[in-house]
Amino acid sequence: MSNDSSSDQNIHISLDRQCLTLIDGNGSVLAEYPISTALNGPGEQDGSGCTPRGSHYVRAMIGDGQPMYTVYRGRRPTGEIYSPELAAQHPARDWILTRILWLCGRETSKNRGPGVDTFRRFIYIHGTPDTEPMGVPLSHGCVRMRNDDVIDLFNRVTTGTAVSIY
Repeated sequence: MSNDSSSDQNIHISLDRQCLTLIDGNGSVLAEYPISTALNGPGEQDGSGCTPRGSHYVRAMIGDGQPMYTVYRGRRPTGEIYSPELAAQHPARDWILTRILWLCGRETSKNRGPGVDTFRRFIYIHGTPDTEPMGVPLSHGCVRMRNDDVIDLFNRVTTGTAVSIY
């Protein structure tokens, strides 16, 4: 269920502050969430493991109606629900949980197009295990959020919502 006024909203992601801010059309802060971006820092190159900068938008939203802690692989629910026991069985898995907001770059040759394409790099805003720290860059390029927070964000925006990563 999405907010009808979300087309006027923007998502600002601060790599320095490790913070995602939802802003309305008047510039007022609607919500602020701690996040975790790439361990490798900012960057746009394919295979870099970096979080891409610049102007983006939410191209697809995945997981509406799924239970919290739903596990995704290839953007599809696996049928698993994340738990410490499941984590112990798969210690090397990069967990994508609860909801996915799949990002697409708007800037040709910077974050869109050959070698630098955010969408083709599968860069998402997504849930992560609650044991993962926020405020510390640790991801493989995506923007990780607490599961409660990613559900809250997901319910406030729609596809097409502008996303600025800086």
